[in-house]
Order: sequence, then structure tokens, then C-alpha cells
Amino acid sequence: MILRGGKVFDTQRGFEERDLCFDGPIITKTGTGEVYDVSGCFVIPGLTDLHFHGCLGEDLSDGSPRGLEIMACYELSRGVTQICPAGMTLPEEQLLKVCRTAAEHKRAVKPGAALVGVNLEGPFLSEAKKGAQNGAWLHRPDADMLKRLVDASEGLVKLVSVAPELPGAIDFIRKAGKSVVVSLAHTVADYDTTRAAFAAGAREVTHLFNAMPPFSHRAPGVVGAAFDCPDCRVELICDGVHIHPAVVRAVFRLFGPERVILISDSIRGAGMPDGRYTLGGQDVNVRGPLATLDDGTIAGSVTDLMGCLKKAVEFGIPLHDAVRAAAVNPAQAIGIAGEYGTLEPGKHANVLILDKSLELKAVFFEGEKQ
Repeated sequence: MILRGGKVFDTQRGFEERDLCFDGPIITKTGTGEVYDVSGCFVIPGLTDLHFHGCLGEDLSDGSPRGLEIMACYELSRGVTQICPAGMTLPEEQLLKVCRTAAEHKRAVKPGAALVGVNLEGPFLSEAKKGAQNGAWLHRPDADMLKRLVDASEGLVKLVSVAPELPGAIDFIRKAGKSVVVSLAHTVADYDTTRAAFAAGAREVTHLFNAMPPFSHRAPGVVGAAFDCPDCRVELICDGVHIHPAVVRAVFRLFGPERVILISDSIRGAGMPDGRYTLGGQDVNVRGPLATLDDGTIAGSVTDLMGCLKKAVEFGIPLHDAVRAAAVNPAQAIGIAGEYGTLEPGKHANVLILDKSLELKAVFFEGEKQ
């Protein structure tokens, strides 16, 4: 297969007009066979969503094999070729079910986007900043519990969130950071506590600005500590609801495009009409792009990652930087960059074609047009 005439994404050179070739499921330097005209279009890597809960009426937290397959197929249709869906704060028994379901899905080679990980957003979070997490099931940081979940997932758990101010959290981070990416989340931690967490091995911040103290000139908190730790990446929900456009622009300037990870944080209402849904056992009302609990708390997003990428560009982020944040950086964060995230020879031929308006025109997955 040869994609001809398009502007091809390159991590170093931006977009360059050239052919992109693949032989079966792998990108190659040269190609033969069918020529696909993509003149005037952008050719970018398939996206990786490290943090979404559900879509099309389904949610990872249900632990439903069929539901996970539906999610994977929907995400692929929206240009998200690699998924690392997130669980909520749930009882351990349900989290174990979620992890086993993910492992079974991976082994069975189901259709849809590639399942490259599981993200445990809960339950090791702060009651004071629980947001849409269910406070009844919050749990102290527990390395043994995490190991049971990692084992149940057959190693698919790639990220775990924790509030670093909780008792035992720093020791938990030291232990957990040896096997998974530790992300700081749903926290009231101050600057010093957050710096201690990064020193212990935390490497990411979950949905920056949301469910954490504000970035203040005398109390820089989690945001300021993350800025001062160059090895830390930060997630950003760019759905036009969670973060003001000016803050999106500021984050890219402050952290640099190489440290920002765009996520969707989408819930089961994504891809569905307005209505009443659930998240982590709690009712959620969806109206347009806004999803809230009955008390008005924002409860995830109903915008998929491709929609978030487009919003970022609409807010003034250069397309090259937005693609980096939605494709390159998440793959690097969970250690799959050797296979995914760029359009270099040897990588999986997971490729998206966008028109000048950034509308998704075609998805190639493992070299096959979907």
C-alpha cells in the first residue's frame, strides 16, 4: 500500500509531503501495490487514549467482555487505534473482574482498537477531591492490592492513580513505580508533598487542574510541582468543558508539547444522545458536551480523543503539537513507542487521514482500511 500526495506527520520535521508505505501491518520505507491518493490531506499516526472510561453506552468498569469489544470498535472508528481504558473507584472484587475481562479480551484478539493497557484511576484517591469517584469505595494506597490487580490483568495494568498526601502513599509510589506508571490524581497535595511523590517515582499527573488545588502564586501545588519535574508528563482533557482554551494554550507553553498528553476521559455517554447514564455507580446527566452528577460535579467527558485533538487546534495549538500530544506522548508514557505512535518504518501501520478541516476521512488499522 502506498499513501500518496499527503502531508505526513514527522516528529522532528513537522508535516512533509511524501509517500507513506506499508507492507501488510507494518510501515515500510518503500512500497508496492495499491496507491491511495491522499492529496491535500494530513497523514498522522493512530491515536492512543490513555484515559477514557467508556463510550457508546458501555464502560470498562462494567467488566463486560461484549462491552469492551463495543468500546474498542467505536474508538477505532474515531481514529483511536490504541486504547488504555480506565476503571473507576470500585470494590476490589469488581476491579479484579475488570482486569480479568481485559486480559481475556487481549488474549482473544478481539476486533477494534488494540488494547494496550488498563488504567486504574481509583481507588487510591482523596475524599476531599473525589469528584465523580464514589467515596464509599475509596481505599488507602495498598501495594498488595495493586499487585493482585496487575496479576489479574496479566500485566495489562499500565497506570495507577494515587493521591500522594494519603497515609502510606509515598511508600506505595516507590513500590508501584517499579511495575506501572504512577499518576497523581484527585488530591489536595501541596507543592512539597507532590515533589516528594515525584522523587519517589511518580511520573504523570491525571487530568491536570481537575480534582486538585489551583495553581496559585504562593501555593503552586501539584501544577507547579509537575512543572518543576521535567520527567513528569501531564494529562489534559481538551473537550472545551474541563479546561478553558487560555489554560490549554498556557499548559502547552509551560510544559512544552513533548510533556502534554491529550486524553478524552470519556464516559459511556460518548457517541450517545443526551440523557441519563452512569459512571462508577453514580447517575450522570449528559446535555450536549457536558456530563454532570446530580449535584453539578463534572463527571468525565462525552468527547472522544479525536474530538479533543480538534478542539486543541481550534484553541490555537499547532496541529503538529496536538498530534504529538494525542499519539506520540501517550505511547511513550506507557512504553509502547517501539510499536506505535509515529509513522516510522517498522511501526504498526495504524494511520489516519484527515482533510484540511481535520475531519477523519480514513482509518488504516494494521495496514487495512477500515
